[in-house]
Amino acid sequence: MDWLAVALRFGLYLDLMLLFGTAAFALHALRGTERTSGAVLPLLPVALATAAAGIALSVLGLLDLTAATAGTGLFAVDRDTLDVLLWNTGVGTAWIVRIAALLATAVAALALRRAPSVASLATAAGGALALATLAWGGHGAMHEGFSGDLHLAVDIAHLFAAALWIGALFSLAALVLPATVGADAARLRLAHRALAGFSAMGTLAVAMLIVTGTANALWIVGPTGLAGLPATQYGVLLFAKLLLFAAMLALATANRFRLVPRFEAALAARAHQSALGALRRSLAVETLLGVAILALVGWLGTLDPSGGQ
Repeated sequence: MDWLAVALRFGLYLDLMLLFGTAAFALHALRGTERTSGAVLPLLPVALATAAAGIALSVLGLLDLTAATAGTGLFAVDRDTLDVLLWNTGVGTAWIVRIAALLATAVAALALRRAPSVASLATAAGGALALATLAWGGHGAMHEGFSGDLHLAVDIAHLFAAALWIGALFSLAALVLPATVGADAARLRLAHRALAGFSAMGTLAVAMLIVTGTANALWIVGPTGLAGLPATQYGVLLFAKLLLFAAMLALATANRFRLVPRFEAALAARAHQSALGALRRSLAVETLLGVAILALVGWLGTLDPSGGQ
C-alpha cells in the first residue's frame, strides 16, 4: 500500500473541493457585497491557500506516480519516465490543465475585494476545472471510446456534487461556529438565510451523488461483480463509505426539517443560543463525516475493484 499516494489523493480531493465549493457557496448563498472577501467569509485567503496547496499536492503526486512507475525514490525521479507521463498520458494532460487552472484561479481570486461577484464566478469556474481533472486519476478513466467519455462525465458530475456539499458545510460552519456570532443579530439572520437557502442546493447535490455514485459503482464493478464485493478490501471500504454517506444524509435531513426551523423560531423569540449550539454540533459532525468519506475515496482510488491490492 502506497500510503503517500493515499494521503496525497485525500489532500488533493479535500483541497480542490474546498476551492470550488466555497466559491460556489458564495455564488448561491451570498448576495452582492456579501461576496466581498472578509465581509462574511475569508474567501480570498481560502482561495489563495487552496490554490497554492493544490499546486504543491499536484507536484508531489506527480513525483510519487513517476517514482512508482520507474521504481525509484520520490526525489530520485527518472526524467525520461516523468516526460512520458507528463506529455504522453491522459494523467499528464490533466495535471498540466490543473496547474494552469489553479494559477488562473489564484489570479481571479485577487479581485474578490474589488469585484466580488465576478471574481467569485471566475474562482468557481477555475476551481471546477481543476477539480474535474481529478477524474483522469481515478477509476473514471478505466474505459475508452464513448463509454469512457461518458464514465468520465459521470465521475466529474459526482465530484462537483460532492464539492458543493463539502464547500457548503465548511462555509456554514465558518458562519455559525465563532463565539461572537451569537451576539451579532445580522450575522445570525444571514446564517439562517444561508442554511435555509442551501436546502434546494443540498437536495440537488444529494440526488446527483446518489445517481452518479450508483452509475460509477456499476461501471467499475459491473452487475456481476456486486456479489463478490464484500469479500474484497475495495468492497469493505466502499460499504464504509456508504455508511458514512447515510449518516451525513441523516444529519442533513435533521438540519433541514428540525434544526433550521427550530433556529428560525428561536431567532424570532430572541432565544437562539440553544438552537445555535445544536446546529453547530450537527454541522461539525457532518463536516467530519465528509472529511472521513474523502479519506476513504483517496484510499479506494488506489485499489483494484476486482479484489487485488
